Amino acid sequence: MKLFKASLAALTAAAFISFLPAVKAAGVDELPKDIQEKLYNKEAMDPAQPLGPSAYRDFKAKKGPPWKIGYASSYAGNTWRAGVMDRLQNVVIPKWKKLGLLSEVIITQSNLDDKTQIQQMRQLVDQGVDAIIVCCSNPTALNQTVDYANKKGIPVFSATGYLTSGKTMNSSSNYSVDGRMMGDWLAKEIGGKGNVLIVEGIPGTSASDAQDRGAKAALAKYPDIKIVGSIAGMWTDQVAQAEIQKWLATNPGELDGILIQSASELGAIRALKQSGRKMPKITIGGELGALCYWRKNPDYISAAIQTWPPGDDFEMAWNIMMRTLQGQGPKVSSILTSPYSIDIEGLKKIMKEDCNEDSDGWHMPGVETWASKAFLDQFFLRPADPEAYKP
Repeated sequence: MKLFKASLAALTAAAFISFLPAVKAAGVDELPKDIQEKLYNKEAMDPAQPLGPSAYRDFKAKKGPPWKIGYASSYAGNTWRAGVMDRLQNVVIPKWKKLGLLSEVIITQSNLDDKTQIQQMRQLVDQGVDAIIVCCSNPTALNQTVDYANKKGIPVFSATGYLTSGKTMNSSSNYSVDGRMMGDWLAKEIGGKGNVLIVEGIPGTSASDAQDRGAKAALAKYPDIKIVGSIAGMWTDQVAQAEIQKWLATNPGELDGILIQSASELGAIRALKQSGRKMPKITIGGELGALCYWRKNPDYISAAIQTWPPGDDFEMAWNIMMRTLQGQGPKVSSILTSPYSIDIEGLKKIMKEDCNEDSDGWHMPGVETWASKAFLDQFFLRPADPEAYKP
């Protein structure tokens, strides 16, 4: 299905931050001015986001393709990670093997244990991988392991979030901006006043913390909005449902909105239905079940804002990795894209009213919408179609 950017001028990243000054830094300065203004700016940027020149501007792979890749995942227990694995195993791996540029992908899972992920990454290095992708990890815990890989000539790529090591290539949307957009949208959705519950992702990860800071900064602009609670949904519907149910049971007061990070909104809707309470406004991302609830109740909210379509976000990181292995030279250490928003008319074009509210799948715009070849070209010193590479 073809998705499109909804015409929500007040909600787009460009409209939200175009008035903010761009960060001035080597690497960032080489990007087109419109990208600097929309995605790299001082006020809306996560202060820990690496923005210096990429360590891989002049990188040359130790050997030519086909390359062996390590995927050191930190977690496998939610629908988002399932969406990543589906794209990796059923689209990415077959495609790049057919192109003759990939030999195999070695996948590890650490179940949110930093020490385990560090050990697995070192093992991947010792197994002779040509590059490593990590996902949604602690921003500092892996830094020494990144250095270990780098000394062996193996670049490390962080998908959906960042590591603070200067030797990592990071990619994602701008999560601080995403959080600000969601907070500002929710505030306006509830008329600028009321009680709001915050449901974080996995505290301690860069993606969760940056969104949380951005959301709270946006809500702080509204003196009549009160944050009445903050809980961790762990980006997992079952966890979010249980935690919200517990919170509702001990907080019987009025609740006007829930600002929640995907993948947890389906769990929130289930918890609220079971509680019998009035359905407050919720920030919805890309989960199909939550989008279906909106499709069947078109006046419920005005828009959905997705910060990380799983397959597209991972494939963006993969494409950046392949370009780097080919010697295209990334300009900056963090390649950022814009969040994706859709209104009810857009939703009606991609989802029928007889949809399944229990679906835990994800709605994805496609990698060419999320981070197209032409878009990524702007972040490389020697851009070329990575699929046409001939060593």
